[in-house]
Amino acid sequence: MRRPFALLAGALLVGALAAPASAADGDKSFTIEDSRITESSGLAASRQHPGVYWTHNDSDDGPYLYAVDGSTGRTVARLTLTGIGTPRDVEAISIGPGNRILVGDIGDNLGGTWPYVWIYELPEPKELKDATVRATQYVVTYSDGARDAESLLVHPKTGRVYIIDKKEDGGHLYEGPARLSASGRNVFRPVAPIDLWATDAALSPDGERLAVRGYFGGIDYDWNAGVPKRLGRLDVPLQRQGESVTFSADGSKLMYGTEGAGSEVQAEDAPGDGSSRSPSGGGTSASSDEGGDSGTSGSVKVGAVAVAVLCLALFGLGRLRRRR
Repeated sequence: MRRPFALLAGALLVGALAAPASAADGDKSFTIEDSRITESSGLAASRQHPGVYWTHNDSDDGPYLYAVDGSTGRTVARLTLTGIGTPRDVEAISIGPGNRILVGDIGDNLGGTWPYVWIYELPEPKELKDATVRATQYVVTYSDGARDAESLLVHPKTGRVYIIDKKEDGGHLYEGPARLSASGRNVFRPVAPIDLWATDAALSPDGERLAVRGYFGGIDYDWNAGVPKRLGRLDVPLQRQGESVTFSADGSKLMYGTEGAGSEVQAEDAPGDGSSRSPSGGGTSASSDEGGDSGTSGSVKVGAVAVAVLCLALFGLGRLRRRR
């Protein structure tokens, strides 16, 4: 996965100066404890096993999925997928109707040149334990040519699969066929613009809201029957490398994940959840969100703290030098 210089610089700043998780995160935030999970690139809340989140590594790991207990951060099951080829760049995971897990091997480290990518589908196990599970592999192409993508979502009612491509100046929501076919190519077609450099996305459990995140921000959309209508900004926490997002099983929280060993999954209130929030996503209008991925209220808060600490440090250093 290609990482911009600005992102690496930001990661260094966050590592040195980031504030701890806010009180709003509460017990719903957790740290992934499994040392095998170093590049968590996707996140999906289990409906069948409340409090459990499925994740996977980005690449160079193998055909594995990990079930992580959100109360402890410990892995409670690792699935080994069979019936598929060698995973190439696994970037996303989602759970559809009937507790079907769909995994998006949709990244393109060559900048959008693969002639096709893959989606894997498997049943979520009723019992959480290490197991080998046979998956169905689907070949995916795009109607307008190859592209890089890190966001895969499944509508919780219709089961239709969607992909959002990853482009710095904003991408598009791509709609798959009504039913994926294992016997031929599945052509995904653009249906709506997405104003973000998207690293992941998720649909709410009722299928009414779409959350799209990037490295430094996110956007809340009304699903609007598959033609998303922008509502406002998401309160995305500033993380080392923001790679994943999922709604909690009850839809009340958005869970944000990041890559790296011992990575933290942070919980924030989902837009529109609770009587104190407006239908427009926490009271932030679309017209006020000009930058898309340029920032959010959450990242602004953390950024302000970081800048203040840095200024204080420089000020103190200057005072020490003057005293010598």
